[in-house]
Amino acid sequence: MALPRAPDRLPDEMAAGLGHAVAAFGFLEEALKRAIFSLTRQGLGEDAGDHALHAWLRRMEDLADDTLGTLIDSFLAAARRNAVGDLDSLSRSLPELRRLRNLLCHASWRPGAQPGSWHPTFINTRGERHPHDMTAAEIAEIRDRTLQAARQVVAVMRRTGIEGEWAGTDP
Repeated sequence: MALPRAPDRLPDEMAAGLGHAVAAFGFLEEALKRAIFSLTRQGLGEDAGDHALHAWLRRMEDLADDTLGTLIDSFLAAARRNAVGDLDSLSRSLPELRRLRNLLCHASWRPGAQPGSWHPTFINTRGERHPHDMTAAEIAEIRDRTLQAARQVVAVMRRTGIEGEWAGTDP
């Protein structure tokens, strides 16, 4: 299939669904950053030395540039180190959400085979293509799954008793 001069215009429902899904992924990233802050700060303890505290602060500043994949890995590692119970659900859902985020954010969309469906043209780093068309309802379901995972991450953060922050957070 030849590349068109311009993309097809997505129907408003599909475009809005993609926008809401992308916003949910942004919220998930914020939740992961704050949870990493809380979990790793908790792991330092109250009597952390200057060297350990400065190294931790540098790492927290670097969180702003981390990719979703790195944030997921860092969160799961910090949660395991802090013996956070029942990570099975998040350990399964977060990597899948990372894959879906890359698909939704980086795909070029073409009209699908069925009315109301659209095909995300995207090849991931493993050379895999998304196999089927998608609808606005499927995008909404991805948004809902993303927000559910974010709520679980926030719950982990809140259990530490440390409200998560990171460099650049407004007072």
